[in-house]
Amino acid sequence: MKQPVGIILAGGQAQRMGGGDKSRLMLGDRSILSHVIARFEPQCASLVLNANGDAGRFADLNMPMIADSIDGFAGPLSGVLAGLDWAAENGVEHIVTAAADTPFLPCDLVPRLQMAAEDTAHGLALATSPSGRQPTFGIWPVALRDDLRTALQDGLRKVVQWTSRHDAAMAPFPDDASFFNVNTPDDLTTARGML
Repeated sequence: MKQPVGIILAGGQAQRMGGGDKSRLMLGDRSILSHVIARFEPQCASLVLNANGDAGRFADLNMPMIADSIDGFAGPLSGVLAGLDWAAENGVEHIVTAAADTPFLPCDLVPRLQMAAEDTAHGLALATSPSGRQPTFGIWPVALRDDLRTALQDGLRKVVQWTSRHDAAMAPFPDDASFFNVNTPDDLTTARGML
């Protein structure tokens, strides 16, 4: 499997952080999103940002920005679908996703997901850590995008529920810290200590 396109999922409303673009909050001398890009970009053929609203606020990143195609903030699967639609339009067979609020994501995320996906019918895999599945970190085949669209239109919102239907493989990671996500002001304080 060749290097996939990376989709950074930043389409949420950040309600627990008080709204806005939490991925733009500073962690050390750069934003949370900058940390994500630094770790994710070397593992991907290119990066695309999934975010809703005014695309201009991310213009400084010089990367394509795609919005959810399902209305009403349908969760991370909606961002995955937007990435799969973009990939289909650009001749890409797989995408890999990471959350925009996870500044310590694994530097070997993509190769581990690819290895896990090799033994599956569709090339679908999610990351797992000691605390359980990490559903915003996965490798997704474009071949399943119409099935995903139908599921979302039917009201499905749970990543684990949809991926289980398609016998997704699990890619194990040894620690939870790599998947620490910044959801609240307290989480940001914790992340600063981890940094």
